Amino acid sequence: MTSKAQSYREIYFTTHDGLRLCGRHYPAVFGSSGGARMPLLCLAGLSRNGRDFHVLAEALSQSFDGARDVYTLDYRGRGQSDYDANWRNYAVPLEAVDVLDFMIVAGLERPAIIGTSRGGLIAMVMAALRPRAVGPVVLNDIGPVIEQKGLGRISAYVGRIPLPASWAEAGALLQDMGRRAFPNVAPEEWIAVSRQWFNEHKGRPAPGYDPALANALSVLDGPIPQLWPQFEGLKRVPVLVLRGENSDILSAETLEAMHRRHPQLSSYIVPGEGHAPLLRDTQSIQVVAQFLAASEASEWQPRLAYG
Repeated sequence: MTSKAQSYREIYFTTHDGLRLCGRHYPAVFGSSGGARMPLLCLAGLSRNGRDFHVLAEALSQSFDGARDVYTLDYRGRGQSDYDANWRNYAVPLEAVDVLDFMIVAGLERPAIIGTSRGGLIAMVMAALRPRAVGPVVLNDIGPVIEQKGLGRISAYVGRIPLPASWAEAGALLQDMGRRAFPNVAPEEWIAVSRQWFNEHKGRPAPGYDPALANALSVLDGPIPQLWPQFEGLKRVPVLVLRGENSDILSAETLEAMHRRHPQLSSYIVPGEGHAPLLRDTQSIQVVAQFLAASEASEWQPRLAYG
């Protein structure tokens, strides 16, 4: 019996301050569509890593009617990347610089970007720092206004989750945490998601991020500044916003305001999911694929929802 071939290769590089960071490249499997398509760079949430995009990356890189190269990155202190001795370096501006350096190492020029939560904030900063470096953008449950209630919920668990003793226990833990926001996710799916959250050591769950990351959240007391100036940097490119139906980070009101301010913005409400949509369901993946294909073909037109 032969095992399934690995769908990606790992990329390691060293940052300007000496940390070794890890990324992945899912090479496109070209089919009837012919030539190469615009690559996609995936940026994860605050305490998350590139494994969050594994299902999406495999689907988009192996699609025979439009396969594209997909890249993911573990920020400093997350996933398989080195921890930073100074927790103050767990900051969006520095992480944006790391992403830009990764793009150079990977040979990426103006890729499409999908950013989940913090990854979307990084995409906004990148658009301000290097406007010509950013192609079409998918913002996964993030916008210029971050709801305080949702941020408080995240602050309550980052760096405080007990380490499960088994993958079954890890799945049960995440199911309990996500019961209200993700009521339709099956127990076996939560086990699969737990393998994204946690690293693995000797067959068991291991910490998936530096616990000191919690310190970076502890300094965010009080209202969070609105990021409309950063959002303005995305006006020059097509943008798709995914909002979880049960999100406590991106409100419906903020999404409406984003539509008013951005003439090339589409949105899709992910049913039955909260912050942030898991990007594992067929419909969400199809929405992203359709948006990227239309943007690439210069046929893109803003729509309130995909169907």
